[in-house]
Amino acid sequence: MKDGGRIAAAIEVLADVDRTRRPVQDALKDWGLTHRFAGSRDRSAIGNLVFDVLRRRASLAARMGSEDPRLLASAAYALLWGKGLDGLLAALADDRHAPAAPSEAERAALLAPDLPEGTPAWARADVPAWLEASLTRAFGDRLPEEGAALSERAEIDLRVNPLKSDRAAVLEALAPLGAVACRWSPVGVRVPAGATDDKPPHVASELSFKRGWYEVQDEGSQIAALIAAAIGGGQVVDLCAGAGGKTLALAAAMGNRGQIYAYDSDKRRFGDILERIARAGARNIQIREPRRGDVLADLVGKADLVLIDAPCTGSGTWRRRPDAKWRLAPGALETRLKEQDAVLSDGARLVRPGGHLVYVTCSVLPEENEDRAGAFLAAEPSFRMADTAALFTAATGAAPPPHATVPLAGGTALRLSPATAGTDGFFVAVFARG
Repeated sequence: MKDGGRIAAAIEVLADVDRTRRPVQDALKDWGLTHRFAGSRDRSAIGNLVFDVLRRRASLAARMGSEDPRLLASAAYALLWGKGLDGLLAALADDRHAPAAPSEAERAALLAPDLPEGTPAWARADVPAWLEASLTRAFGDRLPEEGAALSERAEIDLRVNPLKSDRAAVLEALAPLGAVACRWSPVGVRVPAGATDDKPPHVASELSFKRGWYEVQDEGSQIAALIAAAIGGGQVVDLCAGAGGKTLALAAAMGNRGQIYAYDSDKRRFGDILERIARAGARNIQIREPRRGDVLADLVGKADLVLIDAPCTGSGTWRRRPDAKWRLAPGALETRLKEQDAVLSDGARLVRPGGHLVYVTCSVLPEENEDRAGAFLAAEPSFRMADTAALFTAATGAAPPPHATVPLAGGTALRLSPATAGTDGFFVAVFARG
């Protein structure tokens, strides 16, 4: 396919998403199934263009004065892909399947040096209007910078598994993919995701992955697990284990010593956790499936460490899931807040005196983060806020990045973000039980 046809396909997918309100991955999959003539590189390019539109949807719409998918896709191709107006016009003229060329007014909008005067802050930051106040609480006058970073493409982060390999070996194995060491995580490796129509590398196809040398895990998630591991303790509960990303990170950091109990309230979230455990060579993980009754009753008051990777809005992952940014609704946030309070209460009962609870979200919203931490401390007077920033330094060997430390109740929490740390958005708070 030529670029004109790819732009037309992206418009078709965007219109489908607008009409059905379904996840963009489903729309892209269905488009591929009904257009089998499109090769893998074509599908990758179309997906990249669709995702780039969704990352910058608000600012593109403000520039073009419309949310028409034709205008958004054309603007993304010209501006975000660096093709310019001339490149866009050439692509449209070179393909009979291409959409209509921009009008004179639309060409003027594409050539304008900035967004129209009066464009609201939320549109400039490419965040939902109803979350502007919340995100301003989190970032203050850095909201435009933070919003822009949350709208960039995310690179691919890998966590080296020291039970099977080391970072030098993984860097050598993935050198053809341009792999480099992560900035903060001592076990992190970063692979470029590519630009414009590049097909991202499929790191799970590498033999080094199949040998268990690494797992795909954002550096921010790695840091959260490293902070938990820095606390120490032989009895660990991963209360929202899901597919086991942080469980495996803890097992590796603990050197297969101690015992990790991996639990999730929905066993469907475990996914391929058994396969991942076997590939990683982890031997200190015990899975607790949810059943009738309390399957964690024997651990009440006995855990040295409880890790809670809480259910959240996922606002910190908007780089990877940009459609979720626009599908998020106030009701969903309210539901998450109740779930977070409930899981914190459930985790607190498991912590022994002198033990710790680590609360993690992949969110940048204060309502899900410091507000929940404050509510937890008010409800559980036997806990106090720890110095999470100091634990970051113990885990990484470096001071937290500027703006990442959140003073809270006599201690500190951390808010990592693409702008401050080059990671997905994460919040980490550590509580110590007296």
